[in-house]
Amino acid sequence: MVNKKSYDLKDIKSAQIRAARALIRWTAEDLARKADLGVATIRRAEATDGPLQMTVSNLAAVRRTLEAAGIEFIFEDDGGFGVRLRKINS
Repeated sequence: MVNKKSYDLKDIKSAQIRAARALIRWTAEDLARKADLGVATIRRAEATDGPLQMTVSNLAAVRRTLEAAGIEFIFEDDGGFGVRLRKINS
């Protein structure tokens, strides 16, 4: 079940961003370009195992961009962290 309640942006994990990109077959460069961020920002965020090292505005841009591409974020209270593909957008 996908989490329908609101969540703190900081709940998003780096593994979720990596998995989301894999589902939609985007490179880090693709995500950076579409989110209007630097590729180093994306790579730095994805390399972290602990809390994400991104500003709230950058993380919001990543979330919006991935969700617009059909990604849904799944959070721990739904059985574990993850992502799923809602629909495929080009």
